[in-house]
Order: sequence, then structure tokens, then C-alpha cells
Amino acid sequence: MARSSVPGLLISALILVAGLLLAFTAGRFAVSLGDVFAVIAAKLTGTSAKVAPAVETVIWQVRGPRVVAAMLIGAALAVAGTAFQGLFRNPLVSPDILGASSGASLGAVLGIFFSLGIFAIQALAFAGGLVAVAAVYMIGSAARARDPVLVLVLAGVVIGALLGAGVGLLKYLADPYNQLPAMTFWLLGSLAAVSPADLVPLFGPVALGTIALLALRWRMNVMSLPDEEAKALGVPTGPLRIAIVAAATLVTSASVATAGIIGWVGLVVPHIARTLVGPDFGRLIPAAALIGGGFLLAIDTLARTMAPIEIPLGILTAFVGTPFFIWLLASVSKEWSAP
Repeated sequence: MARSSVPGLLISALILVAGLLLAFTAGRFAVSLGDVFAVIAAKLTGTSAKVAPAVETVIWQVRGPRVVAAMLIGAALAVAGTAFQGLFRNPLVSPDILGASSGASLGAVLGIFFSLGIFAIQALAFAGGLVAVAAVYMIGSAARARDPVLVLVLAGVVIGALLGAGVGLLKYLADPYNQLPAMTFWLLGSLAAVSPADLVPLFGPVALGTIALLALRWRMNVMSLPDEEAKALGVPTGPLRIAIVAAATLVTSASVATAGIIGWVGLVVPHIARTLVGPDFGRLIPAAALIGGGFLLAIDTLARTMAPIEIPLGILTAFVGTPFFIWLLASVSKEWSAP
């Protein structure tokens, strides 16, 4: 095992633990660490917690679902970003590179436009992300170019622009008093409306996609090489690329369907994880998941505590991600390759 692997994974785990403790204790209704541990211990042992009923309600019913959702979504976006950056061999790639976020946005906005229920809106957003990436891949397959990776990126840009125009059209036609504010709020990203019922449809796709990427970890190391070299090593680059894209799109679409558009997590976190544990995907994916969960927990806690009204997550992640992106542009010429 590489020298930096154990301390790097330990730091990643500590980031997640710190995010969890901060998310459970911080807020307008203050909860002490002792109360949090007492409530969790009582739940595990089946005994009664010696805390005020209001504290137990806040931990399990109010903050609990939101904390779990933030942890899952942060991990999912970070893992998807890690996979896409390795697949496209580009440190500036994020999970929405193939139009998953744009497709999910159009699906959700369409559901809001037709005044559908929350579950229908989430289903349309999830389906929209998958359909968008499928369309991108069909275009890329039909092009038969010498550089399939470049064609996929260009097709993703084109489809993303088209879907963005569709979102703009629906916003223009929407009722400005009810539908338009709902569309704008959803597109900015938030976990304010997350309920326990949202966790099951979120956990399934995120777990499935993450496990699939972990199973492909050593092949993803090879896919970081040029296609000719990967094929010479016996790796079927075409089917493997489809599998990686499908798994990363699955977790991205599920996350966007639950919380709306939350940018920058899939761009920033993989680089932090790479700095801590190195480029081997066997260590990089778990580290990115841990850091991504802790990162979004911290951002969500900040979103609901720093102002009298809740600040959308997409705004806060942009404030964090923009300076990081500028630094990344300045250092992108440095070596960036898998083992």
C-alpha cells in the first residue's frame, strides 16, 4: 500500500466525522454533543434517551434526514467527479460534463411547470439526467471520430446548451407568482425540503453506482491512459467507458433529483482526495466519498445558519469553488496522471 494511503484515508474520515458533528449540533435550536451521543446510544441500545423530547425530535426528524441526504449527495457528486476526471483525463471535468445536470434540470422544471407532485418532479429529474447522457452517448457513437472522448465532451456541451434553452423557455412561460419562484429555488439547490421518504430513492442509485465504480477501480486506472495503451493492456475501452459513464450518471441524476443543482462539489473534492491519497482509484474513490460527504455537510450547515433565511447550496458551493477553479487553471500544466 502507498505510503500516503492510510493517513490520507484517516484525514478523509475525520472530515466526514467533523461534518456530521457540526451538522447535528449547529443551528437555531442548539444541540450539545452529549445530547447527540445520548440519543444515538439510546437508539442503538433500545433504551430511552435522557434528553428533552424536543432534542430527540430535532435530531431524528428535523436534522437527521437532511444530514443523511447531504452526506449521500456530497459523496455521490464527489465520486462521479472522480470517475469523470479519470475517464476524460482532464482535471477540469465535473459530473455535469455529459449533460446529466442539464437533463435533470429540464425534467424537474417540466414537472413544476405542469404542477406535478414532488415525487413526480424527482422522477422526471432522474429520468431527464439519464436520457440526456444516453443522447450524448448516442451522438458520440454515431460520430465515429478518432478521439471518442473529445466527441463525448463536445456532444455533452451541445446537448447541455439545448437542454438549458428548454429550461429557459419553460421559465419564460411559467406562472411568475408560483411556478417561476419554485423553478428558481430548485435550480439553485437546497436540502430544506428533504424528508425521510426521499432517502430510500436516493440511497439505492447512489449505493449501486458507487459500488459499480469501486468494482471497476483498477480498470479505471488503466482508462486514465490513452486508448491505444489501454487496449494494448487488454482493457475493452468501449464497453468499460459506457459502464463508468452509466454508474457516474446514475449517482449524479439521483443527487440532482433530490436536491437540485449543486455545482463544484464534483470538481473540487476529487482534487483534495487526490492530494491526500494519490491517483489510485482504489483509494481515491473512498477518499472522495468521505470528503464529499463532509464537505457538503459543512456547506449545508453554513447555508442554514449564516443568515436569517436559508441560502441555496449552489450559491455557497460557487463561492468556494470559484477561487479553487482559478488556482486549478494556474496549476493544470503540472503532471496529472494515474499510476
